[in-house]
Amino acid sequence: MSNNQNKSEPVAAPEQPENGQEANGEEKKKEQEELPPFEVVEGSRIPSSSFKFQFKNVEYSSGRNKTLLCYTVERAEGQIFRGYLEDEHVAAHAEEAFFTNVVPQYISSSPVSITCYVSSSPCVNCAASIARCLRRYKTLKLHLVVARLFQWEESEIRGALRGISSAGCKLKMMKSSDYAHVWQNFVEPDIILNEEGQVEQQNEQEVFIPWEDLDENAKYYEEKLAEILR
Repeated sequence: MSNNQNKSEPVAAPEQPENGQEANGEEKKKEQEELPPFEVVEGSRIPSSSFKFQFKNVEYSSGRNKTLLCYTVERAEGQIFRGYLEDEHVAAHAEEAFFTNVVPQYISSSPVSITCYVSSSPCVNCAASIARCLRRYKTLKLHLVVARLFQWEESEIRGALRGISSAGCKLKMMKSSDYAHVWQNFVEPDIILNEEGQVEQQNEQEVFIPWEDLDENAKYYEEKLAEILR
């Protein structure tokens, strides 16, 4: 089983021409559109089709170039918060947005436990954001449960995974029970429309049905992760 991931990397905004001149030599200056810093979809439930596609722990992940992150926050006061983030623009990844902008909202002087279920393991930059977050917030306990390993053969990625592990992150691969948990707590039931576009039936499937080779692929990735963290 070889590694063939397809995770988007940040894309820089177009550079502005020097001295107000166009790159093609025209004297008239035109406005250039810039990419926003990031756009991340945030909500409580994932469409079932997105979950089945993005979280599938297959060998070849062609087309799976975005990251879905489901999170559960448990505070010492007994409060529990759930939600998910999804990459909507290549200028940022869901992990970086979550650990930079979302996590600080839940931090207090009391212990805070966060479990994240992510469609693929973090890239180098996102791993750095996770490590910084753990070093900054000493009351934070983090569990990161991932469906696939992103470019695990690359030495920088392997080092990044070891880095977040040494920073205190409990890192593991998703198993069938984890998929069932995400399905139950984070996935929106399918809605079937009739010819008039009205809701005809809502498929409230309570039991997650594993796809072929889920357990086999999970075991493979588990062995690779153990090898990396050894």
